[in-house]
Amino acid sequence: MRRLVLRRLAMSVPLLLVVSAVTFIMIAFLPGDAARVVAGKQATAAQVAQVREQLGLDRPLWEQYVTWLGGALHGDLGTSLVNKQSVTEQLVSRLEPTLSLITCATLLAAVVGIAFGILGARGGALGRLVDGLSVLGLAVPTFWLALILVVVFAVRLGLLPPLGYTSFQDSPTGWLLGLVLPALTLAVPATAAIAKQARDAVADAMARPFVRTLRAAGVPERSIILRHALKNAAVPVLTVVGLAFIGALSGAIAIEYVFAFPGLGGTAVEATAAGDLPLIQGVVIFLTVIVIVVNLLVDIAYGYFNPKVRVG
Repeated sequence: MRRLVLRRLAMSVPLLLVVSAVTFIMIAFLPGDAARVVAGKQATAAQVAQVREQLGLDRPLWEQYVTWLGGALHGDLGTSLVNKQSVTEQLVSRLEPTLSLITCATLLAAVVGIAFGILGARGGALGRLVDGLSVLGLAVPTFWLALILVVVFAVRLGLLPPLGYTSFQDSPTGWLLGLVLPALTLAVPATAAIAKQARDAVADAMARPFVRTLRAAGVPERSIILRHALKNAAVPVLTVVGLAFIGALSGAIAIEYVFAFPGLGGTAVEATAAGDLPLIQGVVIFLTVIVIVVNLLVDIAYGYFNPKVRVG
């Protein structure tokens, strides 16, 4: 298992370098002038040129990237052009809301999706119902669903807060209540995908010869499903769960905007609108690191359920 982890970590280093370099180049070709943003709309051409020199934007692109990379290796992702604050400090403070939202949504989707998948694996009308709900869940637009949930549960029923985020340290109850609607919104399409994959994987495992042997030995059906079939179906299900977590990162951009969450998604929207290039670069790096960590955890889970992966 240690070799598996070290191998995945070694592969992550060039991935981070490539992503950071490509992002840096793409940001450099975005329309607009970062020096103009800092100097202000009323600044003269001479003032803009002076700001460009102070920011180092007059240097070759490769030199700017090397300078940025040197700071990034020491945890310094630069300074925001808009509020002059450290990009690293800003993003660290925005990390908790995003991770709370995505983690809760993924856990909810995994639990409900696997449960529906196990029920649907028995076939018949229940299996068709799971398939139908999966298609419906994938077809529903998350932005529209978020607005409907706010109108029903926050505005009309008054059961849940419609906007904002409460830190867990400030109020665990407020933290949980504030996450219900956005997490449920993100969980719906992920639940549908996980349920469909779990249904197919468990049904395939239940059709294997070892299941007939266990039944002949008098092992209860519930034990066969939970202890044997589900374990054999774990690898494809884990793949979808990992993809659901990563997919929730992109979905969080719209959901955080709807529910006024101070997370990485909302920060990305604000930074793009303001032309805050260092902050955009920092958001991309943070999201890439999250994806790498999630993939590493999924690979470790693969190694637990499938020993062949450990030596692959």
